[in-house]
Amino acid sequence: MAMNIGSSDSSDERGTMSEINTTPLVDVMLVLLIIFLITIPVITKEVVKNIPKANNIPTQTKPEDIVISVTADGDVFWGPYKVPDMHRLVTEVEREAVKVPQPEIHIRADSNTEYKNVGKVIAAINRGGVVKVGFITEPDHGVRGTR
Repeated sequence: MAMNIGSSDSSDERGTMSEINTTPLVDVMLVLLIIFLITIPVITKEVVKNIPKANNIPTQTKPEDIVISVTADGDVFWGPYKVPDMHRLVTEVEREAVKVPQPEIHIRADSNTEYKNVGKVIAAINRGGVVKVGFITEPDHGVRGTR
């Protein structure tokens, strides 16, 4: 910042000039703006990735498909029957995995269940040998975000 102060001579009637010279400030800001405009595209590098597209097609359940439900408390159900522990679930999955063609397993989890409960079910299905696993979700019914 610069300020022009008049001479100490009393014959000068103009007095003190108390205006700030903003020209250097504007010059510095323009230089910073140019530097940011040049460096930001260099810094923000994007990794090329192939993101899957979401499709909202209703599931066509076949009679041989198996539905495993997980409640909010972590209880696991094979169709309508409660599975007592994960070893029993692995045994059931192994019995279904040998069928030709191999049935699909659909997991229906409560929205309030912890992720670890669903993770245990997925691990049991993996140990059992079933390859095709899907998740059953509820549609949004056209809910839109607020602006």
